[in-house]
Amino acid sequence: MRLVDTHVHINFDSFDADRDEVARAWRQAGVAHLVHSCVDPSEFGKIQAIAHRYPEVSMAVGLHPLDMDKWVEGETADQIATLAASEPKVVAIGEMGLDFFKANNKETQQSAFIAQLKVAQALDLPVIIHCREAATEMAALLKDFFQVHGPVAGVMHCWTGSPQETQQFLDLGFFISFSGIVTFKSATQVSASAQMVPSDRILIETDCPFLSPVPQRKEKRNQPAFVRHVAEHVAVLRGIPLSELAIQTTQNAQRLFRLPDELSYPDEQPK
Repeated sequence: MRLVDTHVHINFDSFDADRDEVARAWRQAGVAHLVHSCVDPSEFGKIQAIAHRYPEVSMAVGLHPLDMDKWVEGETADQIATLAASEPKVVAIGEMGLDFFKANNKETQQSAFIAQLKVAQALDLPVIIHCREAATEMAALLKDFFQVHGPVAGVMHCWTGSPQETQQFLDLGFFISFSGIVTFKSATQVSASAQMVPSDRILIETDCPFLSPVPQRKEKRNQPAFVRHVAEHVAVLRGIPLSELAIQTTQNAQRLFRLPDELSYPDEQPK
């Protein structure tokens, strides 16, 4: 069985002391590939080093909506584009998006988001979208962008929206990725969304080091190996075997991020 963790942040300092052990754990758990997201282009060098140390790690580059103090109009988008074009292991732009939970900079977030959509379109790369308390505005912005510039592929990562909100992004062609939140008892609307996403659009992730899933909630640091718990829970919600869910989500990740057809660990033959 092979799983793909489509959203990790193992560049964070909390992994510096034992990153190799964490890698061994994800391999033992059946995680054959990881997509390493980026919250700030300044992280690119460290993420790139990780991606080259662990062959099963692909990477993205972008600016998170909560880091708008680092956005420079006319410069940051060019920096993201240059970095993305410089590294074959870059498979997406992001994470990027809108976060209106405590926002007083909505216009800047929207401007940065549109600029990064243009970068992704120019480079023919999918986007990794962060969307918090902004589903209505996000869907409207994407519709307007698509009408003017054409569609962009991508994923709504760490999705917490209702089934109605989920359908808006499915209608726009997006994949939907579920994190450890889907395992929480209180996450009823997330569970409902996980049940209704078509089998060819569903993805799984950890968003580590955040959001450790049940039964690892006491672990302060989430890690890629725990994506198996997300997969197990989603499989139960959907009433299918774990093996089937693994095949579906792995094939979806391969299609969206253009990952290799055969995923295997270093020095390991595909089974």
